Amino acid sequence: MDTMIEIDKSSGFCFGVTTAIRKAEEELNKSGHLYCLGDIVHNSNEVERLRLEGLETITHEQLRQLHNVKVLIRAHGEPPETYEVARRNGIEIIDATCPVVLKLQQRINKTYNQSDDDRPQIVIYGKRGHAEVNGLVGQTQGEALVIENIGEIDKIDYNRDTYLYSQTTKSVQDFGEIAAQVQKRMPNGVKFVSFDTICRSVANRIPQIREFAMKHELILFVSGSKSSNGKILFAECKSVNPNSYLISNSGDICHEWLAGKKSIGICGATSTPMWLMNEVKEYLTKIL
Repeated sequence: MDTMIEIDKSSGFCFGVTTAIRKAEEELNKSGHLYCLGDIVHNSNEVERLRLEGLETITHEQLRQLHNVKVLIRAHGEPPETYEVARRNGIEIIDATCPVVLKLQQRINKTYNQSDDDRPQIVIYGKRGHAEVNGLVGQTQGEALVIENIGEIDKIDYNRDTYLYSQTTKSVQDFGEIAAQVQKRMPNGVKFVSFDTICRSVANRIPQIREFAMKHELILFVSGSKSSNGKILFAECKSVNPNSYLISNSGDICHEWLAGKKSIGICGATSTPMWLMNEVKEYLTKIL
C-alpha cells in the first residue's frame, strides 16, 4: 500500500525568522563566528545547526561582559537597555528585529513618551517573559501591564485612559474578545483604544493549518518545545484531527501511529525549518 506523504507548503519560517537566519549566515560566511542574544529561533535543531557553523548563543548577563564584538539581535527584538549596553561596550549590533515587531515597539514608545500628564495606561496582551514582550515592555521603562488571558483583565485600572496592544503572534480572536470585554468595563469619559498589532502572516496560518490537518489521516507537527507559536498551531491541528502528534524530529515518531495510514501530513511552526520537515518526510519514505 502506497502512503501519501505531504509537507504543508504554508508551514516553516516566517519572514522575520528567515531574515534573522540569513543575516546570521552572511556574517558567519565572512568571519566564521557570531554571537546571538538568546536562541535565534525557538527550535533546538536549527540552533544546533547554526552553532556548528559558528553562531554562539549568549545571555544578557554575558552580553554585559563582552566588548568590541558583533552581536545579532534576533527577530523578537530587544528593549532599549540592550542597545545602551552595546553602545557602552563598543559592540556592533546586527539588528534582525522583525519589521512588524519594530513598528510595534515604536508605537508603544511613542505612546509612552507623551507628556506625563496625559500618558495613558499601556496594556500588552502577551506572554510574560517572552523575548518579544520583554522588548515591548522595555519601551515603557517596565511600566506596561502585561496580561496573558481574559482572566487577567481585572488587573487593569479602569479609571485611567488605556491603550491596549498585542504581542505580534497572539490569536486575533482572543485579542478581539479581550478588547471587547475591556471596552465594556470602561466608565464614561475614560478613553480606551485597542490596536490590533498581530502579524497577519502568522495569524493566517491558523485557517491554513486547520485545512491541511483535515486533509490527512495522520498529522506530524514538527516544532521545538519552546515555541509558543508551535503550541498554538499544534492545538489547532489537534482540534480538527485527533490523530495529530507533536514531534521535535524524526526520532520522536512512534511506528504505531503509522499503521494503516494512507495519508500523512507534515507541518510545523513559524520557527520550524523546512529542512527538518523534509528530513521527517525522508525518514517516513524510507520506513514505509
